[in-house]
Amino acid sequence: MGGLAALAREAGHTVTGCDTGVYPPMSDQLRGLGIELAEGYSADQLAFKPDVFVVGNVVSRARQADGTPRYPLMEAVLNSGAPYTSGPQWLAEHVLQGRHVLAVAGTHGKTTTTAMLAWILESAGLQPGFLVGGVPLNFGVSARRGAGHCFVIEADEYDTAFFDKRSKFVHYRPRTAVLNNLEFDHADIFDNLAAIERQFHHLVRTVPSEGRVVVNAAEASLQRVLAQGCWSERVPFGHSTANPDGFTAHGEPHDFDVHKAGVVVASVQWSIGGMHNQCNALAAIAAAEHVGIAPDVAARALATFQNVKRRMEVRGVVRAPGGNITVYDDFAHHPTAIETTVDGLRRQLNSTGRAAERILAIFEPRSNTMKLGAMTALLPQSLASADMAFCHAGGLDWNAHEALAPMAGRAHVADSIDQLVAQVRSVVQPGDHLLCMSNGGFGSIHGKLLNALKT
Repeated sequence: MGGLAALAREAGHTVTGCDTGVYPPMSDQLRGLGIELAEGYSADQLAFKPDVFVVGNVVSRARQADGTPRYPLMEAVLNSGAPYTSGPQWLAEHVLQGRHVLAVAGTHGKTTTTAMLAWILESAGLQPGFLVGGVPLNFGVSARRGAGHCFVIEADEYDTAFFDKRSKFVHYRPRTAVLNNLEFDHADIFDNLAAIERQFHHLVRTVPSEGRVVVNAAEASLQRVLAQGCWSERVPFGHSTANPDGFTAHGEPHDFDVHKAGVVVASVQWSIGGMHNQCNALAAIAAAEHVGIAPDVAARALATFQNVKRRMEVRGVVRAPGGNITVYDDFAHHPTAIETTVDGLRRQLNSTGRAAERILAIFEPRSNTMKLGAMTALLPQSLASADMAFCHAGGLDWNAHEALAPMAGRAHVADSIDQLVAQVRSVVQPGDHLLCMSNGGFGSIHGKLLNALKT
């Protein structure tokens, strides 16, 4: 929604918005664009009398325990007959229509892959528009309209709005669709993996016959999606040996060759870590090829890709005798994302001769899926590469101590941020890497850790 607000502002509209607890980097970006932010959903905002209310999917008809509406502004909009639409619908009608849309879908890696793809197109001179669910460091903003014909968009499978329960991405009608991976997630709206696969197939149905579907060859779930019908060119990618005709990577995450149908077509040397990012790069290269960018040109662009805020972002370093202590911020919130993030940092340490340095994984089960306890059994395995794990369990309806019991003494649980900081501070050693993972602001834990470690 912050990205949509930025696009509307760029188009010349006066834009205001409301939410609860808006946090950086999006809050900083919006204020920098001159977009006024109101805290909460007071019905008083109806007095602004905008041309249209653009409604995000966090808004519902839910009521508080005392019977009052949780979103009184939405009730006022409905009662007054004021015009309203969903974010994806507004985007489709006012930004995407008539453009070559490149949409990146998947349970993991959407934001990073979308940012990679936008940067490749930008480096090739195509001046793309883009909408990313984060802030790409190469651009400094999460969205722009762009002067070119292409528009790159992060395509989310979450529902559109309380009045439109289709996945957001069915509104985008891409000519190039990336299906990065597919696991069970969003347990608050999907009953099982098959329900999500159905939504992905709805996306595939919208890709024209002259379009391209770039698909992870190693994902059985995506193969089931395509088996329901695909009417476009299919281009597989990944590490799988069952992908002889597609894009594959050969080499280390920081330095690898790109093969297409067994022939080397490019080489990537960059500073981004993790095998998952190697796969993200393959997807971006395959998608960029569909708009005429040769793989070697795309690979040269990736050499200057700077990643996205809150993706292994170093928030600070505390100088200490015997080794510096580094604090990271990462968006990982699904067990698979946690596992790939921790493993990526472990591989990076091992490859640079720092295998003895410890990783302290500090995480907050904040997503709706995690808060519901749908994936607690996967947590110990996802944290296996960490030396110690610290869980913020405040507000959870499930027992984090029981979930993390297989980790024995390596796991710690706290009911508050301050308690979590104290636990970390009591065990931290010179040379440690403090990896904070959450899809929210995490109570500003990064700054609190840095302050605590300096005292």
